[in-house]
Amino acid sequence: MIALDRVTVRYGSTTALSEFTESVAQGEWVGLIGPNGSGKTTLLQSISRLVEHEGRVTIANEDSSRMSRRRLARLVAYVPQRPTLPPDMTVSEYVLLGRTPHIGYFSFETAADRHACSGLLERLDLIPFATRRLATMSGGELQRLVIARALAQEAPVLLLDEPTSELDLGRRVEALELVDALRAERGLTVISALHDLTLAGQFADRLVLLDTGRIAAAGAPADVLEDVSLGSRFGANVRVIRTGSGDLVVVPQRTRPQGTRPPRTR
Repeated sequence: MIALDRVTVRYGSTTALSEFTESVAQGEWVGLIGPNGSGKTTLLQSISRLVEHEGRVTIANEDSSRMSRRRLARLVAYVPQRPTLPPDMTVSEYVLLGRTPHIGYFSFETAADRHACSGLLERLDLIPFATRRLATMSGGELQRLVIARALAQEAPVLLLDEPTSELDLGRRVEALELVDALRAERGLTVISALHDLTLAGQFADRLVLLDTGRIAAAGAPADVLEDVSLGSRFGANVRVIRTGSGDLVVVPQRTRPQGTRPPRTR
């Protein structure tokens, strides 16, 4: 579905992404992990054509650099870390923006468009807020709303950049479960950047660990979520635990023994 060949992004003298080469199959979920500044967001923006890059990005066997913006929007939906949220727009109006790539020029949304958006609001527990203005919404509610808008595009590729950072634990799992359910229903291809390594390992089929713009490790979650490798990249003591159900849990460990107190300062 997606192929990236030696994709490189430079900001002046800084190389944010260096010769990234990887492919993602249709229906696959690939998780991007790595410390801040490792290139996760830059990679997603390269696929979305939001930053200039060297190398080649192919989506559904088409060179993305030759696509119109409308064609790209029909293939790729992107949930950024910091979306633009018009404060006076209502929740329903904002989600309907996701239907824009499917609405002809000088045309208006149809009853089918409104029905599709209403269904997403219901699945994300946002129906009670349908007529609310965005300025009145909490950070967690807005994050669910941005996910709803992206899903309304019905694009076969979904890019998620820290989609659960504003959500509490229950809502995080709920939102990712919805993405996974729609992946099964629609055959979505998902690429997500997640700071929560435990959730990344639970939902992604494969993980790519980035470090200073390069691939440090790639493969099944059990192969990439490894104590020493994660610890050296994140600069922390890390322990990876396998639960009785087979899930991997990444636990940061304190540098001083539990129960001890730091020395007093005067």
